[in-house]
Amino acid sequence: MTINKEWQDNEALRRYTLIAPLLQEDLDNAKRVALRKQIAEANDMTIRSLYRYEKAFKDQAFNGLRPMNREKRRSQALPDNFDELVDEAIQLRREVPERSVSQIILILELEHRIAPGVLKRSTLERHLYKAGFGAKHLKTYKEARESSSKRFCKPHRMMLIQGDIKYGPKLPIGKNGAKVQTYLSSAIDDHSRFVIASKFYDNCEETIVEDTFHTVLLRAGKFDRAYFDNGSQYVAKQLKLSLAKLGIHIGYAPVRSGKSKGKIEKFHQVVDAFDRECKLKNVKTLDQLNALWSLYLEEYYHRKAHSGIAEYYQSQGVVVPADGITPVQEWNRDSRPLTFIDTATVAEAFLHHETRKVDRGACIKFQGRKYEAKPSLIGQEVEIAYDPVSPETIRVYHPHVEPFEAKPLQIKEYCDPKPSLPAAIQAMDKPETSRLLDGLEKRHRESKTVVADAISFADYRREGKDNV
Repeated sequence: MTINKEWQDNEALRRYTLIAPLLQEDLDNAKRVALRKQIAEANDMTIRSLYRYEKAFKDQAFNGLRPMNREKRRSQALPDNFDELVDEAIQLRREVPERSVSQIILILELEHRIAPGVLKRSTLERHLYKAGFGAKHLKTYKEARESSSKRFCKPHRMMLIQGDIKYGPKLPIGKNGAKVQTYLSSAIDDHSRFVIASKFYDNCEETIVEDTFHTVLLRAGKFDRAYFDNGSQYVAKQLKLSLAKLGIHIGYAPVRSGKSKGKIEKFHQVVDAFDRECKLKNVKTLDQLNALWSLYLEEYYHRKAHSGIAEYYQSQGVVVPADGITPVQEWNRDSRPLTFIDTATVAEAFLHHETRKVDRGACIKFQGRKYEAKPSLIGQEVEIAYDPVSPETIRVYHPHVEPFEAKPLQIKEYCDPKPSLPAAIQAMDKPETSRLLDGLEKRHRESKTVVADAISFADYRREGKDNV
């Protein structure tokens, strides 16, 4: 079989591309060895092949890299029905892709299709590989199938928002300057890759995710769906409840499936690059860190052409500008309008609700601090609502009282001269009589009447007997 010349040229060019970095004259041996190993690992090939390509180029220049034009001949040692054996081996590999070549040969021997020891493992493995059924081929097919099935991109902004948390740098913001781990909570638009909200926090509680999506709703309005992994912060009841109140559905990625959240995982590589630059600034405070991060997003990430956006449009047959499309361009030019929700409605949806009992001093206790309620609620259970990001503001609800904002308890110089007492113990007009004594008196009179009637009936019976 004669090898096609165009294929020879393409193969020679591919080989030259591989060894081009190794042909630099100013490269010392140690660097050349390390670079050769790196190229071999990156291209799934052996170092020996690179040595062979280098030698061929030095001996015959570019022509030495062309594959040899030779006839394909079958070894005389192979059995006559070898083609049939390869077909059967392919069938066995397709039935169970995890079957090894040794197991396939054993099956063929057990089925008496070939005598034991005639077919070598290396020979069959080579022919299976050429047919596209090698172990590496099957692994690649499997990974490609799993990966491609998870690739998606919504056609418009605010149809899907992906959220995730990533470790940030450690800052000296703890007690006595102790290093504290920071965490970055982000929300990115699936279509445009525009980062709507992203901020570093000094903890990784579920409240940082609530704050992130509270910010998303205030900045960009309502979105259709959120997409998270199964982290504890994202499966928390409060987050589900808050988004459900606003009619937003939550979807979760399959367990241990990072590829299904590829967009935000790719975005985290941008965070890594920022972290490297941030170390040079010697950041000391959380505010300084977030200020630099906002600058990095606004002036670099959002204004840099994103290959994923271009790839999406190219897959749709749309011509992409030569300089690409940036996330901010894609976000601003989207035809889907933003739908904003009243800020009070958003704030109410993200409030946490708990129950407290008003003590004898007309106070409620929350997070180790007392807040003033109303004396009319003494002894009653009330519902409190608060924002976990700013818990110093508490709103109190009770069926018989208008909602009001509770303030931290302040002990004054004088007590309130006219406290508003609970309705149950408020002073009433002095009653005209004692209802208890009146009731007892009435019952006493009734008892006397019953006794008198019984005596009269006894006399009647006695008088009757005398007459007889």
